[in-house]
Amino acid sequence: MFLILRPLRLLLSAMIFETTPRQKSMGLAFGILLGLVPKGNLLAISLGLILAATRLNLAVAALGAMLAATIAVSCDSLFDQIGWYVLSQPSLAGTWTWLYDIPWVPWTDFDNSIVMGSFVTGLILMLPVHFATRPLFQRYSGVLSMYAKRSWLLRVLTGAEVANRLSAVE
Repeated sequence: MFLILRPLRLLLSAMIFETTPRQKSMGLAFGILLGLVPKGNLLAISLGLILAATRLNLAVAALGAMLAATIAVSCDSLFDQIGWYVLSQPSLAGTWTWLYDIPWVPWTDFDNSIVMGSFVTGLILMLPVHFATRPLFQRYSGVLSMYAKRSWLLRVLTGAEVANRLSAVE
């Protein structure tokens, strides 16, 4: 029973109590970037590691990544056009050749037009998403935390964690 309730308690505490509105909005923006990039390459793994190494809200980032990943599938033709445009710029040809000669960089699949297009689109969307959602998180974080402190669900989850700690002592 406690194994089922613990992830819910951790999710609630991460969503409501432990981070600032700036960390939540940047977590959402970074999660959208991570969700747009196709998985299975070193770029997506690196973005995930960077996200895990920061103090951004991981629960909000995971929500943003899931939402962006569902939308990204239908935008592959747009990402292909953007990536093809970026990769075919004559002024960047030397940069792409230099990057491809570095031993680990080809594993990022930067030369794939869909990967490059989704990465560039995600980078472009990061700041607008952050600045658009930060006031929302500032306004509603206090309301959500007050509601959560009064809710029976949080009391049950907190009580389950206390009971789990007490049973571990025995």
